[in-house]
Amino acid sequence: MESITSSPREREQRFREIYDAAYGDLLRFVRRRVHPSHAEDVVGEVMLVAWRRLDDVPEVLSDARAWLFGVARKVLQNNRRREDRRDAVAVRLAEVRHDPADAGQHPDLVACTVDLAAAWPRLSATDQEAIALSVLDGLTGPEAAAVLGISPTAYRLRLSRARRTLRRHIDSTTAGEPVPGHPASERSAR
Repeated sequence: MESITSSPREREQRFREIYDAAYGDLLRFVRRRVHPSHAEDVVGEVMLVAWRRLDDVPEVLSDARAWLFGVARKVLQNNRRREDRRDAVAVRLAEVRHDPADAGQHPDLVACTVDLAAAWPRLSATDQEAIALSVLDGLTGPEAAAVLGISPTAYRLRLSRARRTLRRHIDSTTAGEPVPGHPASERSAR
């Protein structure tokens, strides 16, 4: 392990050596696991971890490379979990409004759930958060505003815009417009 007492210049030089030795292999490793447009972002996160934890990176470059691959694997797992949670929110939103046991009895409820699940990923993270704080977490306007660090009025405006946007996406989904990234829409576009 690197000594904690090394100078900033020595730390920078060590990081550059690790970066130069591992970047290309690490990028190939990540590209095999995610869409190529996300690979450089993941590698950037890995390198940030390496910089912050430089004292934990093994001295031998081959060991450091393996350590970085392990960090990349954990970053990829965290990203997958985050995406899975985001995708699951649409289903949870539908369950909040209706009892899931009734879903088999109401075809319109099933259609509503599907429409909501298709429209949810099209919302910005800000809009998703505003709706989730209200619907999933059951927070009042002032409570949600405190969580976000904004005024209650600003939160009400944000929530109103988010709901309008969600409604627009649901309406466009039910009108038959293709949903980006949805397998059915990719097939119909061919």
